[in-house]
Amino acid sequence: MNARETLEAVAAGNLSVDQALLDLKKAPFEDLGYAKVDLHRGVRQGAAEVIYGAGKTAEQITGIAAAMLKNHISTVLITRMDAEKAAKVAETLPLDYHPDARIGILGPIPEPTGLGSIVVATGGTSDIPVAEEAALTAEVHGNRVIRLYDVGVAGIHRLLSHTDEIMNASVIVAVAGMEGALASVIGGLADCPVIAVPTSVGYGAAFGGVAALLSMLNSCASGVSVVNIDNGFGAGYLAGMMNHMGGKQ
Repeated sequence: MNARETLEAVAAGNLSVDQALLDLKKAPFEDLGYAKVDLHRGVRQGAAEVIYGAGKTAEQITGIAAAMLKNHISTVLITRMDAEKAAKVAETLPLDYHPDARIGILGPIPEPTGLGSIVVATGGTSDIPVAEEAALTAEVHGNRVIRLYDVGVAGIHRLLSHTDEIMNASVIVAVAGMEGALASVIGGLADCPVIAVPTSVGYGAAFGGVAALLSMLNSCASGVSVVNIDNGFGAGYLAGMMNHMGGKQ
C-alpha cells in the first residue's frame, strides 16, 4: 500500500491512525548491498526512481527492478540498457525492451494524465534514438506524446506542415544535432516551453554535439531551455513534469 492508499484507507475508516503511522515509518529504501533502492521517491517527487542501466550488470538491474515491483511500484523504467542486458533481465522479469531508445519498461504504460500533449520533434532520422528515449520517458510518466520525426531546417516545409501540432502542444522537445537550429525555429513558432536536446550527430566540427549545444544555449527564441547532449531521458522527464503543472490559458 502506497502513501496515498494508506491515507485514503484512514479517511475511509478502514485503517487505524496507529497502523497508518507504522506503515509510513517503514524504511524509505531497501538496501540490496550494491544499491539502496529509493522506495519513497514517488511520494516526494511524484514519480518512482528510474534505473540507469549503463554500468550496472543485468543481475543488478534485475535485483533493483524486482525490489521496486515487490514494493508496489507498478511501472519501472530502465534507461541506457543494451540488448544483451535486456535479454538477461527478460529471463526473469516481463521486460518490454525498445532497442532504438535502449529503454526497458516493466509494467503497464499508464493512461495519460497530463494537461495536454508533448510534441517530440527531431531534425533528422539519426536523432530518433535520443528522441525515443524522451518520448518513452514522457509516456511512462503519464503523458500523451506526438512524434514529429525528420522535420529539420534543411527542409523547413516539413516542419511547417505540422504547425497545428506545434501550436497546440503543452511542451515541445526539440532534438537535433549538426548546428541544432531546430529548437530556435520551433521556439519562434510555439507558445509553450521548448526543451532543446543537442545530439552527438554530425561531422567533425560538430564536436560530438558541442556545436548543437552551444547553438541551443545561444538561441534567440524566448522560452527555450537546454539539457545535456543526448539526454533524451532528462528532456522527457522535465517535459512530463511541465505537462502536469497547470493548464494553458
